[in-house]
Amino acid sequence: MREAPRARSVLSRLDRAVFAQVAKRTWPAAEPVLPRLSRSANRGVLWFGIAAGMWALGGARGRRAAMRGAASLALASLTVNTLAKGAVGRQRPVLDRVPLPRRLPRQPLTTSFPSGHAASAAAFTAGVALESRGMGAALVPVAASVAFSRVYTGVHYPSDVLAGMALGAGAAFAVRGLVPTRDLVPVPARPRAKVPALPDGDGLVVVVNPSSGAGTHLVDPASQIAALLPKAEVLLCGEGGGSLPDLLETAAAEAARRGGVFGVCGGDGTVNAAVAPALRNRVPMLVLPGGTFNHFAADLGVDSVADGCHALAHGHAVRADVGRVRPRGRGAGREPVYFVNTFSLGVYPELVRLREHWSPRIGGPAATLLGAARVLRTATPLEAEVNGRPRSMWFLFAGNGVYRSVGLAPLRRHDVADGLLDVRIAQAGRLARPRLLATAAGGLARTRLYAAARTTGLSVANLPAGTHMAYDGEVVPAGPELVIDKLPEALTVYRPLTD
Repeated sequence: MREAPRARSVLSRLDRAVFAQVAKRTWPAAEPVLPRLSRSANRGVLWFGIAAGMWALGGARGRRAAMRGAASLALASLTVNTLAKGAVGRQRPVLDRVPLPRRLPRQPLTTSFPSGHAASAAAFTAGVALESRGMGAALVPVAASVAFSRVYTGVHYPSDVLAGMALGAGAAFAVRGLVPTRDLVPVPARPRAKVPALPDGDGLVVVVNPSSGAGTHLVDPASQIAALLPKAEVLLCGEGGGSLPDLLETAAAEAARRGGVFGVCGGDGTVNAAVAPALRNRVPMLVLPGGTFNHFAADLGVDSVADGCHALAHGHAVRADVGRVRPRGRGAGREPVYFVNTFSLGVYPELVRLREHWSPRIGGPAATLLGAARVLRTATPLEAEVNGRPRSMWFLFAGNGVYRSVGLAPLRRHDVADGLLDVRIAQAGRLARPRLLATAAGGLARTRLYAAARTTGLSVANLPAGTHMAYDGEVVPAGPELVIDKLPEALTVYRPLTD
């Protein structure tokens, strides 16, 4: 029984001895850096700033890593500040031995064990590393410096820092347990397709839309393609005065004539515009991420231009479903439209329209927030019939494949050829405005106000005049009657071999 107190006493003496050694040692290179770095990490400001940069410049993998890092930090901070500090109640170190220039202008008021800064640093870095080892490795020196700065400035004992780092790493793995990383999710047996392997790109005709994701690329995608696939024919939209649809049609026809591959590099709207030419010419597609979100490319596992070029070089491809929207009834002479991600009616098309209207002046994120505020304030429910049943609804969503979600928000798919439409409806009725607010907060997923089904098709009738529909981020007028269904395994697309 006496061994435990004796061991704690030994560890406490060791802890204080190490703290004293750090305090009395001279660190010329650290003095102008570590106190500032320690302050920059207050309330996670440093880490959220890094996350914003990763989100803006890191592509699909960077956005996933930023979200996972931020979620891990939030869980670690909650655990440390609400449970751990109150449970232990350890006093802060005495600052007498710490040189005055090192001390923080404002001393923390909370208890010492464990270190919240160290927990946040470890949680964010471990969370990022679970999505991207390279990005995580780049953050390790920063996280280690923040953790050490807490001892250097005299606000924590070494054991406080070590315990905080352990809790932070544990929070990152706990988040992974709730939301598994891609490598932990079993990939379903997608139908593989027999396609040509083009190691140097000979036979590839690829259209690059430079306006997709403007300003988000560190390296020009066209230059990357030319370097990785030197014999590919790269066509830039905007050169020669041709429109994007005409250029895509020409490229698909030329790729089919050569018996090669039709490529497209751009955002989801550009990819959507390429689907119809690919189907008409029966040519395999290479989808390269070149936009802001690149949802279809990400769900294929193509996180970068290099990923897609590697799949092309080795001849790895699968078949993917294509969603289809066909007009019916009055004025049904229009051609069907296709979607590889999502289709929607209701408030979302209006949000997209407002975002596209305002984003050139105030930027995409601000335009999205302003558009959401406008929609929440002014939108009215959509009255229509769905599969013959009258409904008053805020939105109807149909995903090309089953989406994993947080609340009502569809996040991503793990199978692009499951043969199903993921249909969701947020219903209105009495107290319509509060219901819309609840929908925006994701609070209807388990109530009668929310309907969901997995099906192969549905019909929508009696749509009011002036109704718009959105598909893969594009917004167009909708006819009075629509049929939404699928073309199973209609599209052949290259993707890295992961199963």
